Amino acid sequence: MSKYFLLDPLTHFDNERAANIRHSEEKKIDDIHSSIHEKDKDQLTERDYLSHVSGRIVVKIDLNSKDKWAFSDGTVIDYKRRFNNLNLRETNPVNCIVISGENIPQNTEILVHPNSIHDSNRVFDYKADNSNIRYYSLPKDMCFAYYDNGWKPLKGYDFALRVFKPYNGFLVGIEPELVERCLYVTTGEFEGKAVMTLVACDYEIVFQGKDLREERLIRFRPFGDPENSREEEAVAILDDITDKIINGEYYVGLSISDAKPLDITAYAD
Repeated sequence: MSKYFLLDPLTHFDNERAANIRHSEEKKIDDIHSSIHEKDKDQLTERDYLSHVSGRIVVKIDLNSKDKWAFSDGTVIDYKRRFNNLNLRETNPVNCIVISGENIPQNTEILVHPNSIHDSNRVFDYKADNSNIRYYSLPKDMCFAYYDNGWKPLKGYDFALRVFKPYNGFLVGIEPELVERCLYVTTGEFEGKAVMTLVACDYEIVFQGKDLREERLIRFRPFGDPENSREEEAVAILDDITDKIINGEYYVGLSISDAKPLDITAYAD
C-alpha cells in the first residue's frame, strides 16, 4: 500500500519562521521534562508509610538520578549513561533515600549496589507508577554508605584508597605502579594505615555527588560479614608501606590518573 503526502507549494517558511517553530517545539519538550523533574522531586521528599523487616532497608530512588551533569556555571545537561555503556556500576543509579531501616534515620541518603535496583527487590503497587521514582526493599549488605555532613560507611564497611608506587628513574611520563592487594584505609579501626587485603576487595562505587557530578568511593569489608558467610578482607597491617605513604614515597588515590602524595589527595565530600 502506497503513502501519499500533499505539500502546498505556495507555503513558504523563511529561516526566521523556521527557527521560531523549532524553538517553540524545543520549549514544549523542555517544559514537559521540567514538569516531570519537579514532580519527581516532590515525590522524593514526601512522607512514605512503609516499614522494613529484619535484614532489609526500604528505600526510594529516582531512576534517572545519574542522567544529569552540572557545570561550574550552574548549567545542567542530560547525560544519558546507558547509551553504548554496559558497565552497570556506571549506568545504574545508586543514590537512594531511606524510608525505613534499622539505626538509619528516615530521609537519609545512602549508596547501594547497582545490581540491587532490580525487580526482585522492588515494592510493587505501592504508589501510582507514573513517575521515575521507584520503591525497593534492599538487603542491608547491599547498602554501603550514608550521608551525614560527608559520606560515611555503613556497619561492616570502611572506605579506602588504592596505593601506588611512583617511578623514580630518569625517564619522564612513566605512570606509577599499582600495589596489588593493598589499600590505604580512610575510616574505621584501621584509619591511616595500609593493609593487605584478599584479592579484588577494592570495590569502587560510582555515584552522583551533591553538585550533580560523578564521584567515586572504594569500600571494603575489613572484618568480613559473618551473617552472609563473607570472610575478613583485611589480612594484615603493612607498617612499612604506611610509613612510605606518610613520607610521600608512595601515592594514594582511586586510579593512576589521580594518584598523589597523601597530603594533597582529594577525598569525596
